[in-house]
Amino acid sequence: MIARMDSRALAGVTVPDTPIVDRALEYARQRCEPYLFNHVVRSWLFATRLGQLQDIPHDAEVIAVGTLLHDITLNERFAGPRRFEVEAADLAIRFARESGFEERRARLIWDSVALNSTPSIGLYKEAEVALCTAGICLDVVGWQYNRIPREEVERIVAEFPRLGMKQRMTRCFCHIAEVKPELTYDNFVRDFGERFVSGYKAPSAADSVANAPFQE
Repeated sequence: MIARMDSRALAGVTVPDTPIVDRALEYARQRCEPYLFNHVVRSWLFATRLGQLQDIPHDAEVIAVGTLLHDITLNERFAGPRRFEVEAADLAIRFARESGFEERRARLIWDSVALNSTPSIGLYKEAEVALCTAGICLDVVGWQYNRIPREEVERIVAEFPRLGMKQRMTRCFCHIAEVKPELTYDNFVRDFGERFVSGYKAPSAADSVANAPFQE
């Protein structure tokens, strides 16, 4: 059973009003550029609203922390050594544990962050992971855009403007493709490398299978 908690309105959306959510907001604010901070807040609000509109039972604090921290490693200085989503997931689960989350909730946050750019998996996991994924996808590519009333979307964007997000995020993805192409063979960053980065070449899964150390 999901516990009740204090709430408040943010950009017209009812969200949990707890010390952990306040800390997650501040943690994200300190680590994200303004455009990216606005993106993670919008993602949180969209995820929350999608859950409310569809009457999906969910842990509102898990969704808050998962969405707010999902991009804390996405920047033009990223240097690995692992995918930016995994690096962020490890920071997020450490934050969750230090904030007193029990392990099941902390693991949901890890999954929400690690799978945030893999909707083909994230959308089919627990409600919290699926809603985090859906809210993030709505803000990045417009997935389920029409499920939330237009005036609500416009209010959220007005209070947390996009600040050139498409161009800024593209630069981050291209940076990863340039400096860590080996991290892009199985995720969407590859698309940005192939379209925008001269000389980009990601490792091929076909080559990995063919070169496996077995005779057949």
